[in-house]
Formats: sequence, C-alpha cells, structure tokens
Amino acid sequence: MAQKQLQVNLISKPENILKTVYTACRTCYSAKLPIEVYEEAPDDEKMLSLIKRVISSGHFSTIEHIQLSFAISNVSRACTHQLVRHRHVSFSQKSQRYVKEKGEFDYIIPKTIENNPELKEKFENYILKTSELYQDFVNAGIPAEDARAILPNAAASSLVASLNLRELIHIANLRLCTRAQLEIRLMIKAMCDEVIKAEPWLAEYLVPKCQRLGYCDEDKSCGRLKTKEELLKERI
Repeated sequence: MAQKQLQVNLISKPENILKTVYTACRTCYSAKLPIEVYEEAPDDEKMLSLIKRVISSGHFSTIEHIQLSFAISNVSRACTHQLVRHRHVSFSQKSQRYVKEKGEFDYIIPKTIENNPELKEKFENYILKTSELYQDFVNAGIPAEDARAILPNAAASSLVASLNLRELIHIANLRLCTRAQLEIRLMIKAMCDEVIKAEPWLAEYLVPKCQRLGYCDEDKSCGRLKTKEELLKERI
C-alpha cells in the first residue's frame, strides 16, 4: 500500500438546519409553541437576521441542536489522536486490533518530510521495514492487537465523527489557526467546506478564532493579526 490522500464527506445532517436553529432562537423569545414557530418561520433573510443576533450575543445553545456526521478517510493516527481530545464528539474508528494490515500498510507523510527527498526516502524505507516486521509477527501467530504495537503514528486510519454545530465551530476556531499542525488543519478545513457547501451562511463562523475575535489570543502569534496586548497598547 502507499501514501494516501485525505477524504472527508458530510454523510448526515438535519434536513433544515437554518429553520431548526431559527426555531431554537425564536422559541426563547416567543409565547408561541416551538412547533408554531417552526411552521410559521419567515423567509431565509429574516431567519438569518435573528440567528446572527442571537449567536453574536453568545447564546450558543441554539446551535447545539444541529448534529453533523462525517466520514473521514486517510488521516494519520497522529491526527486522530489530536481530534479525540475535543469534547462532545462521538467517534467510531477503524480498529488496529480487529483489522489486520496486509502487505505495506497505508500511511501519511508529514509535508515537512515529504518536501525533503532524502528524508522522504528514509521515511518510506522505515515504513517498508515496519510493514515487513508486522507481517512477520502476524504470520507467526501474534494477534493483530499485539502486532499493532510497532505501527507508527503515520499509519493511515479512517473514522466516522459526529458532533453538534457549536462544537464544530469551536474546533474550527482552534484548528484552522496556522499554528495548528497542517494535517489536522486540512482535515478540519475539509469538514468545514462540506458544511459550507450545504449551508453557505455558516462560512463566517467556520474560521480561525482570530478572524472572529479581530485579534490573536495565542501565546505565540503567527502575525496574521495583532495580539490583544498590542491592540490595548495602541489605545493607551
């Protein structure tokens, strides 16, 4: 097998995201029953006007009703180890315990290594030797759950991930930052692009946090925007 390319697909979402979020927002400020709010919903422009006001006020519970599921393939175990640190996300991942690798296992090369021909060759030689050793263990009767001990973080994996819209926005705000590792940044960008294709109005929320805040609050800034401290000094 060989180096694989990232694949992300949005496989499940509510039938009417905009109307559902609107209903949650309006119900908080209406004497009407939620179903009445839903059935009497106005046009998209008016729904968006209310939704944006509510979200800008920090009332994020209204977007937690939107559950999204993604099929994600060809990401490294290193990437999935980062992803599972996020809260309020459900994961079902390809098991290295029950799924035996056959021949040379699929892998992901970090771009910094891939861009260096000499190091890339060493990397691929290491993968090949590891694959051969893994097969030796399996052929000798070692269970896959024990043979997997030698598989590297570069081993490719696949998973289904489900989360609500509030958490996706939170993850996007963190992982689209240029200081995030490139692989997970590209994966989250692909997830956001899938959602934006279906719901263009969400584009302004699925961005790095500095774009929403108007400044950088990281300890070390990439320089894209000024830090909060720099802005405060300018106003003094």
